[in-house]
Amino acid sequence: MGTVDGIRSSGKVTVLVEGALCVALSMVFSYLKLFSMPYGGSITLEMAPLFYFSYRRGWRWGTLAGGLSGLLQMLLGGYVVHPAQAILDYPLAFACTGAVGVFVKSPPMTVCGTVAAGLLRLLCHVLSGVIFFSSYAPEGQNPWAYSIIYNVSFLAPSLVMSGALAWALWRKFAKNAAA
Repeated sequence: MGTVDGIRSSGKVTVLVEGALCVALSMVFSYLKLFSMPYGGSITLEMAPLFYFSYRRGWRWGTLAGGLSGLLQMLLGGYVVHPAQAILDYPLAFACTGAVGVFVKSPPMTVCGTVAAGLLRLLCHVLSGVIFFSSYAPEGQNPWAYSIIYNVSFLAPSLVMSGALAWALWRKFAKNAAA
């Protein structure tokens, strides 16, 4: 049997099924809001399945799954004011979760990957906020500062909780697979 991106053809189906399950879990977790911000954004565990999938399958598959999850979130109730904002806040921002797959060499590197993925996603949301939502900034406040503060307020807790959960699950299942 041939290989595609280092995965046997029969294994590709397994990867696709795992990816579909992680995208579906991400969607479910996006509706289980721990806290919602007044103008959008919420604290959830939606990134945990995407991180886990990226840990297991690498950044390419993780980026694809993240982008699909973001696209589904946009189609199933996203707030869209402009096509470029839609791309920045949904498929592109969630595709950034795949970046953790680049760093899965050791536990400290995995933490670096989670932070890198979070910063990339934050960059997407901040750019969207500055370009499309700067009118929400209080008078006299810099739109960049407003967007950064607003997006960090929900993204940082979500990142920490999702990253910790995904890493714990990955470590648990990696040990079971090796045994």
